[in-house]
Amino acid sequence: MYKVEGNSDLVRDPKTNSIVNTNSLEYEKYVARRKASTQSHDRVESIEDDLSNLKNEINEIKSLLKELVTNVK
Repeated sequence: MYKVEGNSDLVRDPKTNSIVNTNSLEYEKYVARRKASTQSHDRVESIEDDLSNLKNEINEIKSLLKELVTNVK
């Protein structure tokens, strides 16, 4: 492994020529940020699904109320 000039945490793998970050603390922070972002995205999707379901249920209730009012007359 060869050190990357200008950054003490990066090294270059001579076999693959890829750059590897050797700072495990920074990697753990990255993983935590990515996990938080994924959880936030999943939460938003869940809320959107719930809202869509509520809209559908309200429309169904409206239809049933209209049908009930029509049949009462």
